[in-house]
Amino acid sequence: TIRPVRRSYYDPSSAPGKGVVWEWENDSGTWTPYDMDVGITIQRAYEKQHPWVDLSAIGFCYIIDFATMGQINRQTQRKRRVRRRLDMVYPLVSGTLPKSQSWPASPGAAAAPPVPACTCPQCLLVMSVKATVSAAGPGTATLQPRKAPPAPPATPKAPAPAPGAKAPDGVAVVRGSLKPLAAQGGWRQAASTPALSSASSASSPPGAGSGKAARPALSTLNRSHLQRLAIAQSRVLIASGVPTVPVKNLTGSSPVNPALAGITGILMSAAGLPVCLTRPPKLVLHPPPVSKSEIQSIPGISHTCRKTTKKQAKKGKTPEEVLKKYLQKVRHPPDEDCTICMERLSAPSGYKGPQPAVKPDLVGKLVKCSHVFHLHCLVAMYNNGNKDGSLQCPTCKTIYGVKTGTQPPGKMEYHIIPHALPGHADCKTIRIIYNIPPGVQGPEHPNPGKSFTARGFPRHCYLPDSEKGRKVLKLLLVAWDRRLIFAIGTSSTTGESDTVIWNEIHHKTEFGSNLTGHGYPDINYLDNVLAELAAQGITEESLAPEKD
Repeated sequence: TIRPVRRSYYDPSSAPGKGVVWEWENDSGTWTPYDMDVGITIQRAYEKQHPWVDLSAIGFCYIIDFATMGQINRQTQRKRRVRRRLDMVYPLVSGTLPKSQSWPASPGAAAAPPVPACTCPQCLLVMSVKATVSAAGPGTATLQPRKAPPAPPATPKAPAPAPGAKAPDGVAVVRGSLKPLAAQGGWRQAASTPALSSASSASSPPGAGSGKAARPALSTLNRSHLQRLAIAQSRVLIASGVPTVPVKNLTGSSPVNPALAGITGILMSAAGLPVCLTRPPKLVLHPPPVSKSEIQSIPGISHTCRKTTKKQAKKGKTPEEVLKKYLQKVRHPPDEDCTICMERLSAPSGYKGPQPAVKPDLVGKLVKCSHVFHLHCLVAMYNNGNKDGSLQCPTCKTIYGVKTGTQPPGKMEYHIIPHALPGHADCKTIRIIYNIPPGVQGPEHPNPGKSFTARGFPRHCYLPDSEKGRKVLKLLLVAWDRRLIFAIGTSSTTGESDTVIWNEIHHKTEFGSNLTGHGYPDINYLDNVLAELAAQGITEESLAPEKD
């Protein structure tokens, strides 16, 4: 298998450039380093002496509290210890870096070979800003509100702005080399936003030289101008397809935030690093508060709550008697392998565990899917499972009988709330609340007699209150009764063992966003969950004998 690899470059002032590594403590008591981008984000907030940093802006549902040096899961409120340690500093790279991964090169860096100039809007913007900054030399970069030009003169000379003219609030353009872009119609959107211009000298008196009017310094601009600076950079760069970089509090109460955001965008663009500063998306796990009077029962479904208890498999039938219903004996086995023991079907079973009361050379064929196995292997597989009277073909997953699971006791509530999900504005929402308490594992669980934990309960899940959404709910009720929604095992997110986990039927736990992939909009979710239910043997046919 061949996979691509890549080499990343980081600023010398970042966490890897300083040799700083951030780690979190896992369940075994050892320390696991954060991904590089996460560590850089944490270190940046730490250096700025922030009391905490929210990682949801980069797609993680955690808060790092520097006062306690802890990681808090925003959904489950579980806390873990974190630590900051010093490691080897990343080596500095000399010479010219790849353009897409470089920061401003040192003055002595070797010049890159000339390449044809790109004419896409993004590159034109970057080149125009670089040209403007270069022309300014050591002068001060300022923000120039657009002045209404007088009537164009007969000569081809560019018109000078009238000193007393004033344009509508917030109207500005990029001066100098960006004018040809506006003439081409490629930057019409920028005509209503502030952008960059430069003064030839910070100390030039008004009207000196070319007779241009005095330009306001950055400190003289009010908050609305500074905010429009940041918004201008976002709109123009988004329109040209530049990747976005979230910046917190872009329109916060202080004018410093939008000013720094706008200046950062300008400087990075001038350095050849396209960037768009935007507000980070917000994680919305729950709907607005709902009163009891607003909660409605679901038409066609009786009650609003379903409980489960520890249901044991029916006793009395031996594994051989159970399998007899689903098998046909094969007198002349085909010349192929048994996919359970990987021995030839014409030879005895290779199963080496506890020996069932079946001859090892007998072969049977499942009646629905026609897959062939050693009877010895099928009996051993059944004994290692839930022993609930059902069988699942190990080759094609066809289910024989009624499959049940090992979900611990709990409660499932369901009702309608008067809020719409993203992508389903035409209907209300079905809210499902699962609640499973911690307890002791039974004989059907991985470690009988050992206690298990139940993290994150009650868990809130959401479906659109549409025809298909109600169909999914009815099938989920069947899955709940068959103990197939949850199981006891090892969490794939925390690594904790002997805890309640989801059991291959995905649920949507984000109400108003989809940052973690477990929210809306998701046009394929209902079809996907119907397919997952069918894989557990739950279809519309399952509803007939199990109607409310």
